[in-house]
Amino acid sequence: NRYSCSSLKIKCGVPGITNLVGTSNADFPSGDPGMYQLDITLRRGQNLAARDRGGTSDPYVKFKLGGKEVFRSKTIHKNLNPVWEEKACILIDNPREPLYLKVFDYDFGLQDDFIGSAFLDLTSLELNKQTDVTLSLKDPHYPDHDLGSILLSVLLAPREEQREVTMLMRKSWKRSSKVTFSMWSSGFFFWKDCDVLPNMGNFWNCFNLHRKSQLWRGIVSITLIEGRELKAMDANGLSDPYVKFRLGHQKYKSKIVPKTLNPQWREQFDFHLYEERGGIIDITVWDKDAGKKDDFIGRCQVDLSTLSKEQTHKLEMPLEEGEGCLVLLVTLTASAAVTISDLSVNSLEDQKEREEILKRYRPMMMFHNLKDVGFLQVKVIRAEALMAADVTGKSDPFCVVELNNDRLLTHTVYKNLNPEWNKIFTFNIKDIHSVLEVTVYDEDRDRSADFLGKVAIPLLSIQNGEQKAYVLKNKELTGPTKGVIYLEIDVIFNAVKASIRTLMPKEQKYIEEEDRLSKQLLLRNFIRMKRCIMVLINAAYYISSCFDWDSPPRSLAAFLLFLFVVWNFELYMIPLALLLLLAWNYFLIVSGKDNRQHDTVVEDMLEDEEEEDDRDDKDSEKKGFMNRLYAIQEVCVSVQNILGEVASFGERIKNTFNWTVPFLSWLAIVALSVFTIILYFIPLRYIVLVWGINKFTKKLRSPYAIDNNELLDFLSRVPSDVQVVQYHELKQDPSHSPSKRKKNNPG
Repeated sequence: NRYSCSSLKIKCGVPGITNLVGTSNADFPSGDPGMYQLDITLRRGQNLAARDRGGTSDPYVKFKLGGKEVFRSKTIHKNLNPVWEEKACILIDNPREPLYLKVFDYDFGLQDDFIGSAFLDLTSLELNKQTDVTLSLKDPHYPDHDLGSILLSVLLAPREEQREVTMLMRKSWKRSSKVTFSMWSSGFFFWKDCDVLPNMGNFWNCFNLHRKSQLWRGIVSITLIEGRELKAMDANGLSDPYVKFRLGHQKYKSKIVPKTLNPQWREQFDFHLYEERGGIIDITVWDKDAGKKDDFIGRCQVDLSTLSKEQTHKLEMPLEEGEGCLVLLVTLTASAAVTISDLSVNSLEDQKEREEILKRYRPMMMFHNLKDVGFLQVKVIRAEALMAADVTGKSDPFCVVELNNDRLLTHTVYKNLNPEWNKIFTFNIKDIHSVLEVTVYDEDRDRSADFLGKVAIPLLSIQNGEQKAYVLKNKELTGPTKGVIYLEIDVIFNAVKASIRTLMPKEQKYIEEEDRLSKQLLLRNFIRMKRCIMVLINAAYYISSCFDWDSPPRSLAAFLLFLFVVWNFELYMIPLALLLLLAWNYFLIVSGKDNRQHDTVVEDMLEDEEEEDDRDDKDSEKKGFMNRLYAIQEVCVSVQNILGEVASFGERIKNTFNWTVPFLSWLAIVALSVFTIILYFIPLRYIVLVWGINKFTKKLRSPYAIDNNELLDFLSRVPSDVQVVQYHELKQDPSHSPSKRKKNNPG
């Protein structure tokens, strides 16, 4: 059923063209908002107009209803016949209102070029019937030009229980760091697998509202093992392959394996499963090319509805439109409850539920489901003295609560600087070293939401059952902004599971915004790297001064110590010395002689970087400088990130012994104590022998094991100096509280 523009009553965006109306409107009675649901599948475009110098375009599509943008597709680069295959679910309160479609050509750093537009008259659609639609694009200024066409599949159906439905729509933030929401009545707002970073925001689908709603039904765990006999894309007869995964709007990207046709990845990714019947995971393989567009190698799909649950499936997936295959391990498991509820529905206040939760995480359950580390309950109570974002001197605030890839929203409180939400969110903790992020936005119906403030709270720093006022910070978490938010947080976890998970790889986040070049960030990472290196250089100078006898008493003491240690050295003395260092720093903290200093240098650099980024944003809009230096930027970004990683590594080691995170320091004490005892009682040769046998037989015993380094995984949980500054809790200014102001100004 493929129709032309006229047969489907398409109203093209051309002045003077008569509006075409469906044959009958009797099927569309007037009623309450949410009466109909429109399911759209954006298929592809055909023969779109070229807007770039190279004779191509980078098209994306916007859908508008009632003057508001309800859906935006991803951008397909350098293609006049793009294939999207994207889906959106939209609630319709008035089917007589046409759906407006606009196609643009994306230009980095510049204003996007208009390609064409069209209207779809919803009254021309037959209810409860999937219809294929072809829309011819037109430009009001050039009505005679052929600008190509867009192919859609649409299904319009009546919607029951419209008052209990919350609308969730996909919105791309490719050019903005702000969040866009489309909201219906007050109630719960569910942010389903979308990312809080520019270029990755996605809202889609709908769900029924209850007093306590479970949001997703399971976890899909995918282990990417290897590729076999992939297609050669480079001149040397090899490729630099990586893999992209997509389930709905959840996305992951694997690491790049250079110069091979048989790559070994051994990476694991977890997706949320929202539908009982499963879903389809789209997998594409790409060849990385520096400085130009990556080459497509092939694609495949995994239909989750054909796989049994609670069982690991080994799949060898041949690549379509290419050569070779991928080897995957796929496991479907049930998920612990991730819910939203009112304050009246409190799991921890219900004695029966609390006992079940405590039973689930008691010490005896240490080896049962290692991924289920703990339970987190967050009460978002209220905020005070928020920033006024509207011209009326008010704001329409709502709150976003995030834990790793789990993100939930409250409802909006309109025209209020002291909103009360009184909502409870529960999460399943996979890693006790995760950071809870709570962000407050101002809703704007006709444009992007405005940022009002944010706090980041490490789970290990939470004091259970305490209602606490957190001073809101800026986007970079480096300084205060106006307002405070009141939260009450409870964390219940199994310490043994948490310790075991500490030695396993961290959970990866969905694909985030691509890194960009920042002069200030490059300078900051260089200074951090220099500070770490200077510690080693100063130690070397100190040792050299002992050799040079600059201070005879010190040199004599060092000489005698050297003779004693070398003559009596045993390997157990290494972890013993580290234990003594941890004990010494712990003694300083307990005795009030804490040698940790608040790093104002790093904080100042972060604030300067934020100001520099704002200036860079304005410059890029005017000049598009970054687009012209893409190849140089990629190299500089790599250097910038390497400097940051090296600096973070050194800072994490330092912060382990500085008791920055006491849980990790205690875990280090336990591990070092065990190593000390083992090395004391067991000869080194036996330890090395066991280690070698384990390394040589590891692949034989577990051929699909994911390689990891327990020490690096442990250090990845220790915050760097930058993270310490970001997680540092600000002291509340009494003047921010309205109650204080009322007392001080009784008149």
